[in-house]
This record gives sequence, structure tokens and C-alpha cells, in this order.
Amino acid sequence: MKMRKTLKIGIAPRQAIARYTRDIVTGRRRRSPGDPDVWFTSVDSFAKVMSDRNRGLLALIAERRPESIDALAVASGRAQSNLSRTLATMARHGLVRLEKGEGRRLRPVVMFEWVELKLNLAA
Repeated sequence: MKMRKTLKIGIAPRQAIARYTRDIVTGRRRRSPGDPDVWFTSVDSFAKVMSDRNRGLLALIAERRPESIDALAVASGRAQSNLSRTLATMARHGLVRLEKGEGRRLRPVVMFEWVELKLNLAA
């Protein structure tokens, strides 16, 4: 699968995200190209996922294309158990995909070159 250029991130209260999703599903609203792909409920939660350390990890994955989480643990110097949790969180937010590799191994793949943050200051 080809890497997409930009992942659009939105930050809004949980109720606003639920309303947006409900409106899309029921047809009251159409998803526009500028709409966020992924939502966070706070700037703090976004900042935790996109910390300097995690952005470095994403860059390492994109550059080295490790064949497994174990190989990434060696390349990054991070403990495999902590790395697995971090990657699961990133996968939940669409930043990486964990593809099946050889045997039962999972291979992390970065899905985007850029992350664009959309933040409504009035919300």
C-alpha cells in the first residue's frame, strides 16, 4: 500500500466528535476532503502520542523499515513491551499499520509523511 501524504487530525470534545460521526452516518452531513481523518479529545492526548520521542520513532520506522517489532526495539533501544504498547496506540490513531510478517511477527509501517492538526479555537 502506498503511503499517503498527510493525515488530518482534529481535536474536539467527545460530544462534538460523536455528533460529527452521527451526522456522517445518518447522511445529514457529507465528509469533505478537509475533514479530519482521526480525532483526539484534547491537545494533551495528541501531544502524548506525538511526543518528540514518538516522532523520532516514526522517523526511524519510515527510514529503516524494520521487519518486526523486535528489530525496531533493537534499532531504537526501546524495550519491546513498551514499544508494543506505543505502536498499538499509534495504530489506533492511524499513524502506523502493524502488518503480518513472517510467522507471528508484526511489521510496523508508517502510513503518512505529514500530520496536519486542525484545532477549533472556539470549541
